[in-house]
Amino acid sequence: MAPQGGVPRLVLLFSGKRKSGKDFVTQELQNRLGADVCAVLRLSGPLKEQYAQEHGLNFQRLLDASAYKEAYRRDMIRWGEERRQADPGYFCRRIVEGVSQPIWLVSDTRRLSDIQWFQEAYGTVTQTVRVVALEQSRQQRGWVFTPGVDDAESECGLDNFGGFDWVIENHGDAQCLEEQLEVLTEFIRCRL
Repeated sequence: MAPQGGVPRLVLLFSGKRKSGKDFVTQELQNRLGADVCAVLRLSGPLKEQYAQEHGLNFQRLLDASAYKEAYRRDMIRWGEERRQADPGYFCRRIVEGVSQPIWLVSDTRRLSDIQWFQEAYGTVTQTVRVVALEQSRQQRGWVFTPGVDDAESECGLDNFGGFDWVIENHGDAQCLEEQLEVLTEFIRCRL
């Protein structure tokens, strides 16, 4: 049974490594389609909110790309894994509550259990999108390999998934990215 909230016409589950451009791509798609039609949902939002409450931290600062967030990242990952082990759909259910737009872009799908939950809840309207970027491109965006983060399930859980419906290459070529976004935007518009 689908959770409370609207019934989406399309759910796109975005995944990719840190600094691959997942947030950029989902924001670009929302800008093209409009926030009234397209919701960007972040699984990390309820995780960070609950983590901040339980640990007396600043929730807003955990949302941005700051040193503050990085200082807590490893422990947040551990804490989130404990929650998921107890209830794999915990964060998925939280982000869809009350969403009324027909198009949902989940910007930070990280685990097979996330994909399975959305497929079970919403069936064939669910598609997967992998955003890929060369390591050099990610480094130019500020990525530095961090042990315990970049080799953890939160970064590697979908490395061997292989069955993505869409792959967006975001290596730094603006024209190439634009062409891919045009194709995906047209696909989405056909679902409205």
